[in-house]
Amino acid sequence: MESTNALACLAALAQEHRLNLYRLLVQAGDEGLSVGELGQATAIPGATLTSHLHILRRAGLVSDERRGRVIQCRANYDQMNALLGYLTENCCAGSASSAACQPATVCKPARRIS
Repeated sequence: MESTNALACLAALAQEHRLNLYRLLVQAGDEGLSVGELGQATAIPGATLTSHLHILRRAGLVSDERRGRVIQCRANYDQMNALLGYLTENCCAGSASSAACQPATVCKPARRIS
């Protein structure tokens, strides 16, 4: 990941509602949540919710898919893992003690069986 991409991701997450939305999507796994479910879970008004989701999409942290009248949103785990990797790639490089730093783990959500 390049620094400009990392900055876009960090800027998108640097707001309370967007961070909360993203955490909900990460917790939801591969299936994600519909925009309606996100609205119910957060009580964010529709237009504001749409705006926040657009910012997360532009940063590459969220993708969506239309299913008839429903828009299903999902966390982009590859982008999240790339950001974690970028933030930790030089962890403790200047330290004599490597025990102080553990590499970032990679999130791989299990697929739900329908």
